[in-house]
Amino acid sequence: MKIKITLLSISFFLIAASSFAQKKTTPKSIISSKIGIKKYHDGEELRRMQKGQLLDLYVERIEVLANILPYIAFATKPGVTMSTLGIPNSNDNRKALDNQIENTANYVENTIEFQKVILPYSDTRNLVSAVLFYEDIMKSIHTYDEYN
Repeated sequence: MKIKITLLSISFFLIAASSFAQKKTTPKSIISSKIGIKKYHDGEELRRMQKGQLLDLYVERIEVLANILPYIAFATKPGVTMSTLGIPNSNDNRKALDNQIENTANYVENTIEFQKVILPYSDTRNLVSAVLFYEDIMKSIHTYDEYN
């Protein structure tokens, strides 16, 4: 009977210890894999679009650029983590990255909210130009590695 109680106690202790053990956190990607645009457009194609479609493209490009440009010194594509860059995956560094991601999300959310109210008053030609300009910036991000 004592052996059963001892084995049961040891089993319970091992189960409790493993459930309270610290979990190894996996490195988080600096640029989210959800960030990106579906298609680049040319001027003629944009000029044929309705203003509502242009507004959506404009806002989408703002979101992409706001989520990529602050990290361009580290990465230009999703999937790069602090560990792959040689940055220690410490609690402080993860917390700093989490705070930055949260701040960026808040900025993008507030900017989109503002754009949805004000942007419909813009001229369609200016929207076309702005979308083309943002797309040129995004295309140049893909060639950023050539500067290294």
